[in-house]
Amino acid sequence: MKRMHWLFSTALAIGLCASGVWAEEVTYRTHIKPVFDAKCAGCHGKDAAPEYYAFKEEKEKWLSKGQGMRMDTYSHLVYYTAWPDTGALMRRLNDGKGTKDGKPGNMYQHLGATEEERQKNLALFKAWVGNWTLVKWPEITKEDMNGIKVKY
Repeated sequence: MKRMHWLFSTALAIGLCASGVWAEEVTYRTHIKPVFDAKCAGCHGKDAAPEYYAFKEEKEKWLSKGQGMRMDTYSHLVYYTAWPDTGALMRRLNDGKGTKDGKPGNMYQHLGATEEERQKNLALFKAWVGNWTLVKWPEITKEDMNGIKVKY
């Protein structure tokens, strides 16, 4: 009986670790910022991109330079994740799986040089966000908003 209890406890512990329940919590400072700096800052960093409203005023100019809006701080990423531009980050980084057209977002390709690296970095962003939703404000529900984590 003790052996059966030990086997069950061991299997449960392995299952919890594999499912990520005991995994390290993903945070902006520790996990997201290094990926952003390596993969995104060239076009979305403070030296390369304007603030959202300045970008919108001259969108074609910035796009012709291959630049996007500034997203290099925690506050900027929350703006494009939770509110007011809810889901924008998720729509851009999404791999297309589970969408009607199956097309990845326009920034998915920049998450890595290989599909394996892109999927690894996407998983990291998904773990950071929590509720990975492609829904825009104001269509998102309160329950879905409550599922967005974005820990600093």
